[in-house]
Amino acid sequence: MTLLFAKLAVSISVVLGLSILAERTGPRAAGVLSGYPLGTAILLYFIGLEQGVVFATESAVYALPGLIATLAFLYAYYLTSRLLSDRRMIFQIPVSSVAAFGAFMFVSWICQQIQFTRISGAVTLLVAMIVALILFRGIENVRILNRVRLTRRIVLFRAVLAALIVLGISGIAAWIGPKWAGLFSGFPVTLYPMMLILHASYGIGPLHTVIRNFPRGMGSLWIYILAVTFTYPVWGINVGTLLGFAAATVYLIAYSTLVWMREKSVRV
Repeated sequence: MTLLFAKLAVSISVVLGLSILAERTGPRAAGVLSGYPLGTAILLYFIGLEQGVVFATESAVYALPGLIATLAFLYAYYLTSRLLSDRRMIFQIPVSSVAAFGAFMFVSWICQQIQFTRISGAVTLLVAMIVALILFRGIENVRILNRVRLTRRIVLFRAVLAALIVLGISGIAAWIGPKWAGLFSGFPVTLYPMMLILHASYGIGPLHTVIRNFPRGMGSLWIYILAVTFTYPVWGINVGTLLGFAAATVYLIAYSTLVWMREKSVRV
């Protein structure tokens, strides 16, 4: 019961924090920060607590190609929502979601057929990130001008959706095995609820901005997952997770600093 409440508390707080951040600092920053190892780290951590270090380590290896499926999810959502931009929102969102889920499952199924190692998974994901940057570079960065007031209904929706995803994937980990558990841990647990809120509240502009900038922050996810494949077997789930977050944070700080310096030089 304690573990259940921990899953609920962590997943809910992360999703709410990220979606509020998108509204207050802009979808561009939120897109980059969505690449920080939040949802994936939550899932791998709870999988490790419930199934053990060996299971979690193998799952972490397959979380790398699992993120390729996440990029396919985002690209499918982007293409579908752009294609349906002249249709009503009540039609756009479910159709875009179905297309995105279909892309995620198809790519996950392909990756499940391949015997990935730590190195091959990391290299394949790195190539996919570069391809995503190229595919998304034409998307315009749009800011949120008029924020929607946070109501209890919006907060409840975000919280329930995030909790259901985390509970569902971590709960079936033992049944589906480490490969599928790892692939599913790449699912955008914290990003997808925020995408739905942005889409419903502000339209496709801010939503596409988040999608455009997600691959730019994925370096921290790439480093985190690669790190825990080493740290889990040596230091265990708790310390291994902290060390993974430390490595990911160093990357995110370095990336943010480089972006700030580049933008400053352009203004000068």
